[in-house]
Amino acid sequence: MKYDKDLIIIGAGPAGLAAALSSKENGCTNILIIERSQYMGGILNQCIHNGFGLHTFHQELTGPEYAARYEKSIQDQHIPISLNTMVLSIAAHSVTYVNQTEGLVTLTCHAIILAMGCRERPRGALNIPGYRPSGIYPAGTAQQLMNIEGKSVGKRIVILGSGDIGLIMARRLTLEGSKVLAVAEIMPYSGGLKRNIVQCLDDFHIPLYLSHTITQIEGKKRVEGVTLQKVGTDRKPIEGTTMHFDCDTLLLSVGLIPENELSIQAHVALSPITHGPLVDDTLQTSVAGIFACGNVLHVHDLVDFVSEEAALAGKMASDYVKNGEKQRNNIPLHCKNGVRYSVPQSIDPLEMEQEITIRFRVTDVFHNRSVALYANKTLLKKIKKKILAPGEMETITIKKTQDIAWNEVQALTIQTEETV
Repeated sequence: MKYDKDLIIIGAGPAGLAAALSSKENGCTNILIIERSQYMGGILNQCIHNGFGLHTFHQELTGPEYAARYEKSIQDQHIPISLNTMVLSIAAHSVTYVNQTEGLVTLTCHAIILAMGCRERPRGALNIPGYRPSGIYPAGTAQQLMNIEGKSVGKRIVILGSGDIGLIMARRLTLEGSKVLAVAEIMPYSGGLKRNIVQCLDDFHIPLYLSHTITQIEGKKRVEGVTLQKVGTDRKPIEGTTMHFDCDTLLLSVGLIPENELSIQAHVALSPITHGPLVDDTLQTSVAGIFACGNVLHVHDLVDFVSEEAALAGKMASDYVKNGEKQRNNIPLHCKNGVRYSVPQSIDPLEMEQEITIRFRVTDVFHNRSVALYANKTLLKKIKKKILAPGEMETITIKKTQDIAWNEVQALTIQTEETV
């Protein structure tokens, strides 16, 4: 069959751009990137703080600087991109989109890479009692208002949730002259990177209340105050532990949701844990010819890891375009004893690359613990870690050159163990 495009990439954030460049480098030339925004770069455009690019470019860059590196490469490689374009639906070999210049268009394609990113969890998902006053923002929306539109969101701030965006916004608001009164986290550990806790909270003497949540929002027209309350192991409020803060703004940093409505339309199987597609070691989903990478697959903590993962998706999609679908015998990768999830979720030991990076997160904070990887009951690799935390993505690698009968492997298992 002759297709309109060899490869269509949905999303022009860091994942989509890195996947496109990798695809081009691996011989796939008839590519189209589709992006609903008027700019490339995605969320990076509003992340004006530094800390990006240490792994990819071996330099410390801001978000816009990191995005600009990829944008220039896309332009230099003459890879077509349709901005201000909304994808309405996808199927195994077609994409339907709409924009102002072309109207409604359906293109056939050999392969698709999903790189739509994620969105913030809203207040409605939290069931906090109170009215619906102004002054309540998702942390990313507040970041957009401040860094892109130059607007102030408030003077006295409380932040619910200790995700990385919330931590970074605590520092950003403080630098702009606002007073961040507290950051509350319902879990007994932070959901953000350790470096962000130190640089964004500790350095500015902003208190972090673990095992706390907001049980009341006061004010009808504008937020006037919030009530914090300690929670038990069942995450229910404990009587007699309330704290009140007079504030005019509440920021919510309570998790990200991968944007997978299009994936569901295409009947792509999703993980109940990550809410992203289930993928094999080529990052191909349950639908042949559809690949996924970046935050639409699972939420990352570093954009450098997004770029690395997307480069693999681009390479594998290019290989699919050139060689068609291969007969694969994927075996499951099980997560046990403190490992919450892994990506990929299945691997073909005979067809896999010479080295595979497995990304995973743990269920709790562990000290002096080992991460072990088994093929059947044979130990492939064990790494000792001083600390493992849910907010930090971890990696472990499989090498095909390891002395093992791969054709006899029925299952792989990744788990935490006591360090001997």
